[in-house]
Amino acid sequence: MRYKIVRGLKSWVPGLVVCVALCLGVWESVWYGPGVHRTVFAEALKENSVARPRAHAITAQPVSSSDKSSRADEGTWALVWSDEFNQQDGSAPDSTKWSYDEGVGNNGWGNSELEYYTSRAKNVSIQNGNLVITAIRESYVDSSGVTRDFTSARIKTRDRFAQTYGRFEARIKIPGGVGLWPAFWMLGDNIKLVGWPSCGEIDIMENIGPEPTKVHGTIHGPAYSAAKGISSPYALAGGRRFADDYHVFAVEWEPNAIRFYVDNDLYATRTPADLPSGAQWVYDHRFFIILNLAVGGNWPGPPDATTSFAASMLVDYVRVYQRSNAQPASN
Repeated sequence: MRYKIVRGLKSWVPGLVVCVALCLGVWESVWYGPGVHRTVFAEALKENSVARPRAHAITAQPVSSSDKSSRADEGTWALVWSDEFNQQDGSAPDSTKWSYDEGVGNNGWGNSELEYYTSRAKNVSIQNGNLVITAIRESYVDSSGVTRDFTSARIKTRDRFAQTYGRFEARIKIPGGVGLWPAFWMLGDNIKLVGWPSCGEIDIMENIGPEPTKVHGTIHGPAYSAAKGISSPYALAGGRRFADDYHVFAVEWEPNAIRFYVDNDLYATRTPADLPSGAQWVYDHRFFIILNLAVGGNWPGPPDATTSFAASMLVDYVRVYQRSNAQPASN
């Protein structure tokens, strides 16, 4: 949702300010419901002229759910980390923020995935203000002789940025097609010490090709992982497909609660009460961010004759917030 930055006005000057503003033709008044009046910059309402949030506390107000820009949910948040992907076309992702997972992992990254992840520009680069992750059908052989029929990319903020609690969001246009598996997710940064799933996993958005109108938000931890992960789906109304437009996918993660959103619609809340008896809530330490586009795997199954390649996931931005009274983020 688009941000409307609230301007604090002292109670004794609103009439004077509004009068001057109307004369200058710069301000626009907006009503947010009974008894609540806000004044905002009119220019900030234009479709493609919304200023990027700055790294300080803001008060965000909701506007039309059809608007594709983002907001932190009701309340005051501080933007503490972001990537707007505004580098020159053809650039690699910012190496101070992202690193790569490459290869085929262990048994197709534990999921029997069919792709080989690379750091090549044809699989991951910046284009037109987006991070573009592209899955390609091609015969690929690495230096050790590993062969795959598909390539793609997977990037992460591990060892560059991780945070405990906050709002994590991204504006993404996913590809459609049987056998494709785009994801925006997080892992606990203690994974080297405790392994998976004890480190915890928060899947902010996953989609599988056979479900073009639906995404899933899931948590995984000890005794509730893989097929036993605690998950909820979100479906677009009217049979609309997620691949047809950008959507904002987010979690708001606080002690003892993780809330899942699509376009600011809250569709699931997870708390320790949702866990199996005796299971541990492992969401009390830093997590890092992952973006990837998998091909095939145990969940989506393989591509078929209807799947078009190359297929790309477009990421407009990734933003991370903290409550304004929280401690600074850890890098």
